[in-house]
Amino acid sequence: MSGLGEAKRVVVKVGSALVAGEAGPDSAWLAAFAADVARLRARGQQVLVVSSGAVALGRRRLAMGRRKLTLPEKQACAAAGQSELMRAWEEALEPHGLVAAQVLITRDDTEIRSRWLNAHATLTTLLSLGVVPVVNENDTVVTEEIRYGDNDRLAARVAQMIRAEALVLLSDIDGLYTADPRNNPDAEHLPRISQLTPEIEAMAGGANASAGVGTGGMATKIMAARIAQSAGCATIITLGRRPAPLAAIEAGDKATVIEPSVSVAAAYKAWIAGSLATSGAVIVDNGAAKALATGKSLLVAGMLAVEGRFGKGDAVVVVDETGREIARGLARYDSEDAGRIRGLKSDAIEGVLGFTYGPMIHADDLALAARTPA
Repeated sequence: MSGLGEAKRVVVKVGSALVAGEAGPDSAWLAAFAADVARLRARGQQVLVVSSGAVALGRRRLAMGRRKLTLPEKQACAAAGQSELMRAWEEALEPHGLVAAQVLITRDDTEIRSRWLNAHATLTTLLSLGVVPVVNENDTVVTEEIRYGDNDRLAARVAQMIRAEALVLLSDIDGLYTADPRNNPDAEHLPRISQLTPEIEAMAGGANASAGVGTGGMATKIMAARIAQSAGCATIITLGRRPAPLAAIEAGDKATVIEPSVSVAAAYKAWIAGSLATSGAVIVDNGAAKALATGKSLLVAGMLAVEGRFGKGDAVVVVDETGREIARGLARYDSEDAGRIRGLKSDAIEGVLGFTYGPMIHADDLALAARTPA
């Protein structure tokens, strides 16, 4: 079982070799793949595509030939090719009633907290509206020092950002082998991997190093799988050069499935509890503390005081009346607004602020502190 059919959110990385043909976009492959995406959407799954191909398409449009390009030339090609790439995706998805939305991301958008929040909000809103976001690295502005350079790892970071359950990396080979199957007839296919051991990584970095297209390869796919694994997301590496690669996965065709190490929810809660530096604190009454312990959201009515300075989306500590930390979570209001609405009933928030974001901390964004034995 690949787990693809059970995933609520699926990220699919499509490489340059699949999208860009000799004379422009490969419209036949894109049309068949769009039908594959539409099938998942029809059964209620949300699909995000991470698509390479802008530089390859732009190189052709600008008649740059096959010579090695400088960084400014790559950026020029990306600028010229990105519009053609999006037009190809729009034309492929439109017959199925699906809207494509361009989202260009840099590494900073996945690592700087404020920019991460903005990207997260945009992508999740697009998915909730039934749109198919088409994500690419913003190659027109990034430099070598601040770019991913391959869309495998970008796809993994995006999967982590939107809390996807499945990441599909379409390759020019049908998964990971113990050796390069094109050179070694004794190479064994690895259908399922539960742990990414040094031995597994050595297989990808050595014998399978050339088994990829574009700027990536099998090694970058394993790096991506490690990111996804820690985020509770399964990674599926499979052959992309066929009309319906997602249907082929579900039909049991060859693929390598790298299992997640935790659930998506557990990974997210662990990230909140231990990976984010807190910017302030919220003191709550006993009623709120009891409600949080049962899995409820923190309502502003239960807030007694606000300490420190924090922005919307920052991590804060939740403290009870005795001063004991009981949870950590992501604030939906900044410290100034939180101070103004503390103790109010939910229906009074908009009258004070002119807007409302609901509870102070939603239950999904709240990690309870570990209890110490009595």
